[in-house]
Amino acid sequence: MATTKQREAARRNIKKAQAKWQSMSKRQHSLAQPEGRKRAKPGTQGEGEYYRVVVRPKEQFVTFRNQDVGDPGGLQRLAGKRSSGSWDTQAWLVSKDYAHPSNGKLVPDHKDAKDLFAKLGSQPKHEKGDVFAAKDRPNVPEKDKPTPSQKRARQENIKKAQAAQHE
Repeated sequence: MATTKQREAARRNIKKAQAKWQSMSKRQHSLAQPEGRKRAKPGTQGEGEYYRVVVRPKEQFVTFRNQDVGDPGGLQRLAGKRSSGSWDTQAWLVSKDYAHPSNGKLVPDHKDAKDLFAKLGSQPKHEKGDVFAAKDRPNVPEKDKPTPSQKRARQENIKKAQAAQHE
């Protein structure tokens, strides 16, 4: 049981807190909240329609743009623009219909997701919520270039150019 003196002190403290709270602006109110009351970042609650596979830190970029890849709504590429003006992939958004988490890793269920995960430098590992981290595609040393796929693509481009020239 609280004593009379304790109850009076509690009443005084409540009045002081109310007076202080009423003198604050909305911004000061939000800043005064405990650390755990801030807004949750997107994808960390596990409630969205996509898994996010981060391949580069977002601090490297100044602007972002989404690109739908393959079938509509399946895979999306989150491209970031650097301050130098070059564009690169910051993250991939994979539909929850295309993959599922298992043992802390993201496992593909769809052909498009399998192709994407094969091109990544590592298997996506769980961080928190719907956010996974992976390495970007493997870095190929210059001595190993051109790779067979680069040679194939070059031949296809030459054939397309020749066909367009003859038309």
